[in-house]
Amino acid sequence: MSTDLSITLSRLRDIGWKEWDPIGLLTAGEAWDQKPFADEYDDYLRKVVAGFRNGRPLAEAVEYLLRIEREHMALGIRLGQEARAEATARAIQRSVVPSA
Repeated sequence: MSTDLSITLSRLRDIGWKEWDPIGLLTAGEAWDQKPFADEYDDYLRKVVAGFRNGRPLAEAVEYLLRIEREHMALGIRLGQEARAEATARAIQRSVVPSA
């Protein structure tokens, strides 16, 4: 089994912008890579990666993303929030954890 739990920043941003984007900075079909705010979610997504590298479960990553969106970003509870957080965490998990 591979122990390489790396993910490129570009791949991490692809996941974050496609699956999560809680602030809604991109409109449909828009790409993050030409935006001055491309790094907006980097710290949060890197923390999810670190959690998986440390063996933390998917549920913890989902809860973290929900807490960031609801409390830190002060966006409260919104429709589709859980599904977006779970899709984001799962995509990151598949990218960094072998056989996840």
